[in-house]
Amino acid sequence: MNDRGSVKTPVAAAAPTVPAPRPPRDTADARGRRTARGAARRTGGWTPWLYLAPALVVLAGLLVYPIYQLGLISFFQYTQAQVSGGEPATFEGFGNYAALFGDPQFWQVLLATVLFAAACVVSTLAVGCALAVLLTRVRAVPRLALMLAALGAWATPAVTGSTVWLFLFDPDFGPVNRMLGLGDHSWTYGRLSAFFLVLLEVVWCSFPFVMVTVYAGIRAVPGEVLEAAALDGASQWRIWRSVLAPMLRPILVVVTIQSVIWDFKVFTQIYVMTNGGGIAGQNLVLNVYAYQQAFASSQYGLGSAIGIVTLLILLAVTLVYLRLLRRQGEEL
Repeated sequence: MNDRGSVKTPVAAAAPTVPAPRPPRDTADARGRRTARGAARRTGGWTPWLYLAPALVVLAGLLVYPIYQLGLISFFQYTQAQVSGGEPATFEGFGNYAALFGDPQFWQVLLATVLFAAACVVSTLAVGCALAVLLTRVRAVPRLALMLAALGAWATPAVTGSTVWLFLFDPDFGPVNRMLGLGDHSWTYGRLSAFFLVLLEVVWCSFPFVMVTVYAGIRAVPGEVLEAAALDGASQWRIWRSVLAPMLRPILVVVTIQSVIWDFKVFTQIYVMTNGGGIAGQNLVLNVYAYQQAFASSQYGLGSAIGIVTLLILLAVTLVYLRLLRRQGEEL
């Protein structure tokens, strides 16, 4: 007790300070890496687009604007009178599309285009893949000769190639008829034979792209995988179907889509080899049909509508094909 009679309480001792537990080093490092990646993503997210900007500007000028003009003209009555400035263009809305879909010839041409393009795609892929496998089996000199010959066919202009094939199958001077003993048989007179002749030329100038692309993919496959399949007794067809084709599926997707686009819009070969679409238009495809409507008949609005329909069909086929592959779990 102190002098005033009160009890003097001792001063409480200060509690020692316990340092906060530090996070594990791995957790801190991971957090730091995530923060750094987030900062880099925020600061460099636009960098790839800046590098792509010149190419996007060129594509916009070469693709987007012409497609816009094509779609715009398809909604107008645009004939030679409007082109020369003698009459103003008349807005028709979907009138050109209604006239197009109401024309029975359009549906016949569309069916012929689909069947012809499908035959060309299948034949091109078959020839290109078979020759790509052959390139892996032959020695260096035959491989080089085949590559040069294929690239020569690929580099040949479509007009030149079509003229050469017409000469080969000419009923009077062509060597094919003489070798087969067909006399003066005309390959371009019948509808199916004319389509078959054009198909041969299209495959001839298209298979090198498939061959070179697939051959590059095959060379990237590890040799141990092919050796293991061969040791297990698999035939060449079984190796292709069960080993190479699944591993090359992304490449096959690319070449298939490219072939569909190229073969669906064939123009030069049909126009040159069948003299503008065959007898009475029996060998017309969509691009030649659009050319006839737009330039031969001066119905530029109707021809533009055919072009837009062709573009939409190609986009739909490509998107459906990619969607089916995504459903199968393919990485594209």
